[in-house]
Amino acid sequence: MAALRERLAIPVLAFGGILMAVMQTVVVPLLPDLPRLTGASAGAVSWTVTATLLSGAVLTPVLGRAGDMYGKRRVLLMALGLMTTGSLMCALTSDIGVLIAARALQGAAAAVVPLSISILRDELPPERTGSAVALMSSTVGIGAALGLPLAALIVQYANWHVMFWATTVLGVLGLALAWWAVRESPVRETGRFDITGALGLAAGLVCLLLAVSQGGTWGWTSPGVLGLFAGCVVILALWWRQQLRTASPLVDLRLAARPRVALPHVAALLTGFAFYGNSLVTAQLVQAPAATGYGLGLSIVATGLCLLPGGLTMLLLSPVSARISAARGPRITLALGTAIIAAGYALRVLDSRDLWMIIVGATVCAVGTTFAYSALPTLILRAVPAGQTASANGVNVLMRTIGQAVCSAAVAAVLVHHTSVFHGAPVPTLHGYLLAFVMAGTVALVACAAALSIPGDRARRATPRGDGPTGGRTGASRDEALEGA
Repeated sequence: MAALRERLAIPVLAFGGILMAVMQTVVVPLLPDLPRLTGASAGAVSWTVTATLLSGAVLTPVLGRAGDMYGKRRVLLMALGLMTTGSLMCALTSDIGVLIAARALQGAAAAVVPLSISILRDELPPERTGSAVALMSSTVGIGAALGLPLAALIVQYANWHVMFWATTVLGVLGLALAWWAVRESPVRETGRFDITGALGLAAGLVCLLLAVSQGGTWGWTSPGVLGLFAGCVVILALWWRQQLRTASPLVDLRLAARPRVALPHVAALLTGFAFYGNSLVTAQLVQAPAATGYGLGLSIVATGLCLLPGGLTMLLLSPVSARISAARGPRITLALGTAIIAAGYALRVLDSRDLWMIIVGATVCAVGTTFAYSALPTLILRAVPAGQTASANGVNVLMRTIGQAVCSAAVAAVLVHHTSVFHGAPVPTLHGYLLAFVMAGTVALVACAAALSIPGDRARRATPRGDGPTGGRTGASRDEALEGA
């Protein structure tokens, strides 16, 4: 029985990661109909997406740090439990206020991936860690690609509450499997949890992401948005000072400032931007009316199916990305992945009228995302002590989230400024979509440059003493083994 649990730990954790991505995307097909179904305004309905973004961004580094200190399995189960509770609340209500609160609970699932990656590092032998981490990183794209068409089919042919009942059942299954198959890691970070730091980071991130996500609606020069940006700067400046003076900070800023940690965080932000443009712009482009001359007029179900090959490709290529990292180092894998993303956008610029070319371009972007996302956590694992892996990977996931939020705002700004009137309504032009592809591709190239700037893998410093055991291996010996994997 113990051997079976050990063999199933990786697929169980991957299932949790896929669930997290599915929970983030299932509400998308509902957005056009939610005002009618709930009696709320379109602005209020948009908070079902914004609430998940904000809570996920805030809770990911916080729960990562809590996992390092109090047990990664314990915090993982808590995150899955909050996600499932939120899904159950959505299934039982049509009240927009309760829906927004429930979606905020589901945002806790964003911590599942960094916690799982940290568990894999602690529990697996070095020769298996690379492929397992690559698979775990790919679950973000796999779940998003699966969740959109699945949710669209349920919404189209059944009551919308059925979708949340289905995700509740999946959440209970994921929680039960994780409780049964995942062992508690013995690696712990000592000290007291930094409550002040957690509250300060939460306040700063809420100001930042609320301003970015609502800037297009409220107006980028409106007092509310400018006030949020100003508040973000002030709060994060005070938080930075507090973190440097605290004995057990939420985020070790001195460690995070080292090039081997800082540059992967920068690359994560840029890659998140580049990755999100693929699905965001593709979905809008193929759903544009065919009478525009460039749109295909596809339904949301067909749109999800267009993105499905990319998700399946991510699943199939995750072992390949792990082999490249083992042979050449994750820095090269990251650079290769971001370069492939840029190549995918080049294909989109060359031809975004034919459906098969749209699918090919989107799939190429997904291939690049697979390589990039699998390399990022490996870079972090090699650069931080064993006792800080969950919190450090939580910050890396946070940077991806910020990149996605900025991409959403940037794409919206580009498309708003490149519109034409179609049947009395403004519709983005093909030039606007192509400009968005150029923007995302350029960001991908900047991410490639950041990846190549990361110090070489052989420059790995020894892990400080006192990081604790990792399944019978010291942090230093484990990382040396990872280097030679």
